[in-house]
Amino acid sequence: MNEVILSTAYQPIVCACDFLAAYEPFYHLDRVLEFNDLLYVVEGTMYVSEDGTDYDINEGEMLFLKHHIRHYGVKETQRGTKWYYAHFYLEEPDGDIPRFEPNSAPLVLNQPLKYYEPLPKKLTGLKGGYIESRFAELVDYCRTGDELKRMRINSMFYQFLADIALAKYMEKNDYSLSCRIRSWLEKHYAEPFNADKLEKEFYLSYKRMAAVFKQEQGVTMQQYHTEHRMQAAAFLLRSTLLPIGDIANRLGFEDRLYFSRCFHAFSGTSPKEYRHSAKTDY
Repeated sequence: MNEVILSTAYQPIVCACDFLAAYEPFYHLDRVLEFNDLLYVVEGTMYVSEDGTDYDINEGEMLFLKHHIRHYGVKETQRGTKWYYAHFYLEEPDGDIPRFEPNSAPLVLNQPLKYYEPLPKKLTGLKGGYIESRFAELVDYCRTGDELKRMRINSMFYQFLADIALAKYMEKNDYSLSCRIRSWLEKHYAEPFNADKLEKEFYLSYKRMAAVFKQEQGVTMQQYHTEHRMQAAAFLLRSTLLPIGDIANRLGFEDRLYFSRCFHAFSGTSPKEYRHSAKTDY
């Protein structure tokens, strides 16, 4: 299938990213590229063959073409077809790197540091969506006069590819609600838990969200939110010299005593004791 492989260990190197329009009918060039080619059709249909497999890339569709493979055209792309493209180099992992699997556990040094995930060969139904808008932003950015873009564009493009590679995990039923709520709670850890905000964010009743979250995550939304706040508190206690009251305020606690009670329930020690033990353990 000639998949392009994305790894946590290698950042892409973008050598071109732009928008084109066909002013006359044409056949895709017969060539073997040293770099990968990403095509997204904005309007019309492109026709590309890769190593004997024919692809019709319609409006709102994206295709990855792999380097060192022959690409050519057997059908004529019509006048008026418009598309975004990106040419990029990407080192691919060897067979010793494990396949990526979603895992919410903290990162530790005794875990593998490199993972890989194949990018989908073709994506459809992207018209007017997130991927299309991101690609457009990348193209616009590459045309700017930013003198630092040669440093920035590769990391931006990696995030773009990662979003594409991980979309299949985000589209699963168990991600559609409970994992989205979890992500929202993590972003809003530095403020009190607020059921009304959740309802406005997800356009669902709190009762409905609470039932789904508890079933799929094993804890209540408030428990998850509190635990994430306490993890942030533990980090600040062991990594900064901020007064405990300032840490409590930074995490949205107006009452320092209530913060201390929450932290004790989380860690089994007071904030002061935790800070002292963290220093002596080091």
